[in-house]
Amino acid sequence: MRIIYLDIDSLRPDHMGCYGYQRNTTPNLDRIAEEGARFNDCYCASSPCVPSRASFISGRFAVNHGALTHWGPGYNFYYPEGDGHSQSMPFFTRYIREAGYKTVTFSSFGDRHHAWWYFAGWDQVNTHTLKEGNEDAHEVNAAVIPWLKQYGKEDNYFLHIQYWDPHTMYTYPREYADQWQDSPAKAFPSEEIIAEHAKDIFPRSASFLHTSEKIPETMPHAIKNRKDFKHLLDGYDGGISYMDKCVGELLEVLKELGIEDEVCFIISADHGESMGEQGIYMEHSSATEAVHHIPLIIKVPGVTDPGTVVDGFIYNVDVIATIADLVGLKTPSGWDGSSFLPALKGEHWQGRDYLVMDHGLYTCQRAVRDEKWYYIRTFHPGLYRFETVTLYDMENDPNQTINVASQFPEVVKEMDHRMMEWQQQNLGRIGSRPDPLQQVVETGPWKYVTLEGWIERLRNEGREDAAQFLLNKYKA
Repeated sequence: MRIIYLDIDSLRPDHMGCYGYQRNTTPNLDRIAEEGARFNDCYCASSPCVPSRASFISGRFAVNHGALTHWGPGYNFYYPEGDGHSQSMPFFTRYIREAGYKTVTFSSFGDRHHAWWYFAGWDQVNTHTLKEGNEDAHEVNAAVIPWLKQYGKEDNYFLHIQYWDPHTMYTYPREYADQWQDSPAKAFPSEEIIAEHAKDIFPRSASFLHTSEKIPETMPHAIKNRKDFKHLLDGYDGGISYMDKCVGELLEVLKELGIEDEVCFIISADHGESMGEQGIYMEHSSATEAVHHIPLIIKVPGVTDPGTVVDGFIYNVDVIATIADLVGLKTPSGWDGSSFLPALKGEHWQGRDYLVMDHGLYTCQRAVRDEKWYYIRTFHPGLYRFETVTLYDMENDPNQTINVASQFPEVVKEMDHRMMEWQQQNLGRIGSRPDPLQQVVETGPWKYVTLEGWIERLRNEGREDAAQFLLNKYKA
């Protein structure tokens, strides 16, 4: 079997045509979805980039693989058996390589985040530039396409291709943002909500949108109104469109090779992106719906019926277990995922009743999601304005604007019980390691933006009141 995994950074499903988006951002990905299955309820177990891809490579939740943040405490990837490689908790790439699959990656992720464990188990590692994730899709294709032309007709390979274009900064050709000039932006957030967001003082808020002075034309300097928001959205959608154009180039190569109908495609993301939710723009800094809900498209020739749509909660670690099942391997006992291959075959299958997810970079949070409710417990808010306990009614408030925790104490109690039970299941095992989330809590989630540095910026911009608020909050 020839498997191509498209790993697209920061891609929200609701910005793709196959998920109902009004803009034609993803015609090539949509075509693959039409020929395979689209999953509506896939979530990354942990965000952002490092913990999510550590789950990809290990098949485990971050609470078990240890890398919940991007460096420092809470970043230690746990090797299950010291110098040896575990049989019960194998690296995904080693596991399928031992089964006869050539494993090849085109990704600068490991280099960008000094995540050296990412390189385990690949036959070939292609970082293709030294830009550490700042390369555009055409630079990725410049390395991938020659490989496909030389090796694409071989059998039994797992080809992982990572595109970064939806991630800030938006550096693709300007015309890909300009194409949306006459296309209205989605309704949320409204002018009234943006006006409220202008009062926020945290990174990637409406008034403090950027953390560097170099701002490309594809991005606004701040979000003062709906016009600015449309500018930002045009830039994000431009990155998605440019990436999709390059996916189309891959499809043309497969067609030239005569194998376009024989390739298994898996398309997903490491995490999503906030676009105004909780007052956060173009960032993945919390355990919220906008950040954790990810796309999943799977096309398996001869297995998946075209146009299949699957509802039911799954994690990204379930995707890894399903790939193993697809190539005839059992799910290792130490992995946290479960295969949903029956859903691809059109057989009876039921998703998880609820999900538990976490984040440990800009905030320290754990969340529980079921069909109606989204519960978040914030252990450390970082520079953000999250309350300790937050409950959203996803049926009536899909953009997560109103905390209804005080109105539904019985729901909060049940969701808290689910979280505690999940923690006990994962942290109460013999030989379990410390909870990486608590390791980040102890030092604070000050990675890319430090408390001291942000206070200094606020003072430099004449916001002594805001600076004093943070000093009182953390220095008292």
